This record gives sequence, C-alpha cells and structure tokens, in this order.
Amino acid sequence: MHTQADTEIRGSRLTLRIVQIVCFTFLAYLVIGMQLAVLPPFVHDNLGMGAVVAGLVISTQYVATLLSRGFAGRTSDTAGPKRAAWIGLLACAASGLLMIGAALLRAWPMASLGTMLVARLALGMGESCVATGCIMWGIGRVGSEHTAKVISWNGIATYGALAVGAPLGVVLVAMGGFVMIGVSGVALMLLALLLAWRRPPVHVEAGERLPMHHVFGRVAPYGMGLALGSVGFGVIATFITLYYASQGWVGAAPTLSAFGVCFVGVRLVLGWTIAHFGGYRVALGSLLIEAIGLMVLASASHAGVAMLGASLCGIGFSLVFPSLGVVAVERVSVSNRGAALAAYSVFIDVALGVTGPLGGWIASGGRYGPMFVVAAALSLAAALLTATLYVGYGSKLRG
Repeated sequence: MHTQADTEIRGSRLTLRIVQIVCFTFLAYLVIGMQLAVLPPFVHDNLGMGAVVAGLVISTQYVATLLSRGFAGRTSDTAGPKRAAWIGLLACAASGLLMIGAALLRAWPMASLGTMLVARLALGMGESCVATGCIMWGIGRVGSEHTAKVISWNGIATYGALAVGAPLGVVLVAMGGFVMIGVSGVALMLLALLLAWRRPPVHVEAGERLPMHHVFGRVAPYGMGLALGSVGFGVIATFITLYYASQGWVGAAPTLSAFGVCFVGVRLVLGWTIAHFGGYRVALGSLLIEAIGLMVLASASHAGVAMLGASLCGIGFSLVFPSLGVVAVERVSVSNRGAALAAYSVFIDVALGVTGPLGGWIASGGRYGPMFVVAAALSLAAALLTATLYVGYGSKLRG
C-alpha cells in the first residue's frame, strides 16, 4: 500500500525531473528578457534611430521564432528533443556574441544595427528550438501522461525569466554598458550548454513522419482557440500603461505584476486540474474567466477595479496554453508530437504579432475600453470553439 508520504515523494521526484529540463528554458528566456529591456533605448539613444527602427529590432526576433517553429518541432521528432534544445542554446549564445559586436560597432550605426538584426534572428531561432525541445525533452523524461505538468512548468520558467531578465538587463547596462548584455548572454548559454550536456537524452519515437502541413491541419482548431484567447494577454501587455495614462490613473506597473503573479500562481497551484478534469473543461473555464476579467477592465471606474480585471485575466489565461495544448498534441501519433507542439505554438506567435496593430487601430481615438471589449468577445469565441470541439470529441468517443 502506498502512503501519502510515498505519493508526495514520487511527486517531488517528478517535479525535480521536469525542473532539471525547463531550467534551460529559464536561462534562454533570461537572455531574451535582458535584451528586451535595453534594446529600444540603445537603438534610439546610442545609434540615433527612431522608434520605428527600435520596433523593427524587437519584432525581428518574433519573425524568426515563427519561421523556425517547424524546424524545431521536426528536429525534436527526428534527432531528439535534447538535440533541438542544444541547437537553440547555441543559437542564443551566437546572439550574445553578435550583441557584443553590435555594442563595439556603435560608432558605425548602420553596421551596429545590421549586426543586431542578425543577433535577433539567431535569438528567435534559439527561442523556438529551446521552447519546443525542452517541453518534449521533459515529456520524454516523465511520460506523456504528465504533458500538462511539463507545459505548465515550462511556462513558469518562461514568464519568470522574462520578469527577472528585464530589470537585470537594466542593471547590467548601468554597471558595464550595453556590451554586458552580450557578455552575460554568452556566459549564461555556456552554463546552460554545460548543464544540458550532462542531462540524459530521451528515446526518439519511431514511426511515420507526417508532412508539416498535415500536422498543422490537425492542431489548427486548438491553435485557433489559443490565438483567440491570447489577444487579451496581448492587449494587457501592450496597452495597459497607455490605458492607465488615458484615465489619469497611477499603478500600471503593479497591475502588470498582479497579472503575472496570478498567472504563475494558478499554474503552480492548479496545474493538476488539466490531468484531473481534462484539457477541454479547463480551457473552457479559463477562457470564460479571462473574458470576465477583460470586461471588468473595459468598464473599470478606477485603478483598483482595473487591477482586479487584470488579475482575473491572469487567472484565466494561465492554463489556456497547456490545457488546449494537451488535447492538440493528442491529435497526432507520438512520433509527430514535437511537430504538433511547434505548429500549435505558431498560433500564439501570430496572435501576439497582430495584437499590437489591431489594438492600436481600435484605440486610435484614445479610448481603450472598446479594445478590451473586443478581446473579451474573442475569448468568448474561443470558449465557444472549445465547447464545440469538446462536444465533437465526446461524440467520437460514443461512436
């Protein structure tokens, strides 16, 4: 007979195995966070270029991430997720080296900018390979029945690293100049590569490799739900500061912190609900909570109510990616799940990419409430889509 203590020990060992892998996600996203915090002022102030160019430098990474998702997924399936993660860490290290070059070339702005753009392309490819590789590597170490837990912990590592990386980047530049961003990035990736080398690989599943467009088609309904549900997160991250300013409120930064704390807290405390209740049910409940939070934000009469709305959004959005992701990857055979995860992740890349211009167009008159209403409507649409998929899934089981 297994005691409660035995169960807790097994759970602790399981979590430790996952953390030993997703720590590489944390280190890679730490590099990403450090760059995000200091690149725009470097481009604007040191290179003397405008906000449009600064935005181009930032968005270059997202384009590279989107375009390399397929490579990351297929590499995980064929060469193994450890190989995919290793390639990603090397690409992030190359980005650090190129950032050192960009810093040293600041007296020649165009040369510095060109080097920086290549660095951002390398970082984008590194992001997709590390994220997909580490999730599949973690699943391979603990078993597919713990897919939701691995995805949840990988998300905690991602957002935790971004939260730490932004202020760390500012401190590093203040201490040693922009070159410290590149030096620190290389050092972190060398540490990650050393640790990754010591971790055991997992078995590569044999089987038919579906064409990427077939994999994409199978996960597309779930990816669409993810995309619709991600718009709320995108508008909060992009426009909450402007929203507060338009209302004459203070406290936009604490509101973002409240969103982040709720997001991470739910993943830590309630991540188990996906395995217990199923991905469809958790996604449906999460999307409804997110929609409520967005409506609270849209109708807020003061900053405290807006913070409550953002907190509800953090609670709701937290489990959307892992809950729909679990059912998405089940639509393909084990030998194609790396590709499925990569294809599924493309939808959040696209959603966050279009949220900025879409939200800006809706709020072009300086009124941000309608933007949150539209995001709430999209979350409700995602909930309706999830319910439809759930009903169809139940019909197949009964059939």
